Amino acid sequence: MDAIRARSEAPSLDVVQAGSLRRILELSERLPDDWSGMLGPTTLQEDFGALRFQLAYMAYVLALTHAHRLPAAPVVFQKPFDNFIQKILSPDVWTYWHYVSTGRGPFNKSLGELPAQWNPVEVDNIMYSAYVQSMALMYHYLFRDPKYARPGALSFSIKPLFWGEGGKLFLYDETSLNDHIYWNMVERGYLGIACEPNCIFQVCNQIPIIGFRFHDLVYGGNLAREVTDGYLAAWSEFGILNEMGHYNMMIQERERTLITPDQAPWADFWMAALMHAWNPDFVREHYPKQMAAWRMDGPDGTLTIRPVRSIAPNRPELISARDFGWAAVCASEVGDEETLARMLRYADSMLQPTWERGSYYYPRQDEPVNASGMPITMDPHTGNVLLAYARLNVPGGLAKLYDGVWNDEHFAEPAVVGMSSGIDVRQAWFDNATGMLSLAFAPRDQRALAAEFEIGRFWGRGTWTILLDDVAVASGDPGTVLSSTGGIAVRREDERLVIALPLNGLTSVLVVWDRSDAR
Repeated sequence: MDAIRARSEAPSLDVVQAGSLRRILELSERLPDDWSGMLGPTTLQEDFGALRFQLAYMAYVLALTHAHRLPAAPVVFQKPFDNFIQKILSPDVWTYWHYVSTGRGPFNKSLGELPAQWNPVEVDNIMYSAYVQSMALMYHYLFRDPKYARPGALSFSIKPLFWGEGGKLFLYDETSLNDHIYWNMVERGYLGIACEPNCIFQVCNQIPIIGFRFHDLVYGGNLAREVTDGYLAAWSEFGILNEMGHYNMMIQERERTLITPDQAPWADFWMAALMHAWNPDFVREHYPKQMAAWRMDGPDGTLTIRPVRSIAPNRPELISARDFGWAAVCASEVGDEETLARMLRYADSMLQPTWERGSYYYPRQDEPVNASGMPITMDPHTGNVLLAYARLNVPGGLAKLYDGVWNDEHFAEPAVVGMSSGIDVRQAWFDNATGMLSLAFAPRDQRALAAEFEIGRFWGRGTWTILLDDVAVASGDPGTVLSSTGGIAVRREDERLVIALPLNGLTSVLVVWDRSDAR
């Protein structure tokens, strides 16, 4: 009974959560530079739903889901996370900087026309460089894989066919990029690093702070605390919030002038969702008033965010669902579960939810409102990523990740390290206090299949029993398999236990060790 109760109490994914995760995993598996399903209504990768944001926050969703919901299933997350790092290094994602770096935009005309830059991380462009930094260091922390610590592991390369003989190559690694961003932050007095030239956005400078924290967790030190202390001091001159209690959006660096649009819910919710990682009390204090200012009741008890105009002066028609998406993410992070539930019900009833090959997402929709005046716009960043983030996060999820969720003990625990294709993992949780590993699997397309998975760090923990849907089907001693029944096959391969079984539907697998005879 203790084993069955432990299984029922372990975190698990419901059908829609599993489908939302599947959408992200499926996008991670696309061939290089295949961005189908990820392109929004703008070109040149300039807007807040550009590829870099989708790729980075999909990696963040993987981190949060792995840490808080499926910690005993690194096989689900490590390769997709690595794929997203590789994808964000594609020139498709960052060559916009060659053009954006020249300036002459609405907020940097005072600089004149600037020389074009190819290196996407050397000067400004924190809206890209910090995502690469934080993803690489987060990957190292989550999987104890130093892949991106090797010299040149983070390379920004262009190899054109018919121009620029020799191409362009800029070589970094996670520590050299982190150091470069840190010193850029110091040289600006901790106020922040510009996105477009002259434009220091508050929200984009939350990302390097998260990166500094994962640098501290991997390498030691306290860069994150130094930078956040400096950040608070620097912004005290201007105010993190304006007089209405909304987050100030950006500072024009040369003019030292604040820019705060009066119609930008995303500026509150995106900022709050990220700052909650390191300044949770401040965020929670101001969140209720901010949510009250932007929320709008929907039909049948649902909730949405009232539509606002685009802040792009030369593209007034550009609106997106990011206000709604970031509001949902923020609600999930601060633990406003009622608001989150109402917003997800709105999405599921009004925003064309779609199932496709086991994936659940919301497809692009450019129309702003329906016949009743309710907002129905959907963009790929929100439909692929932000609503999945909100659905898979837990209260305080990013803050807990920032604080450090794992230690050496975690990386010695049993976990699913190999798996055949076509399987969704719905539960993967090891309870060290009881010595129980709770797993649940389901076939991705609802059709029966022959499944196989590998549990690493399995042996030497004591005698063990495997329960399949609460029925004992296999057992063994600390070093060998002694018996298996019920149509499953169990074998030892090195330090792993391999289990093969028919998967006809949602199936639970519970491994229970008697550690009194462990060796």
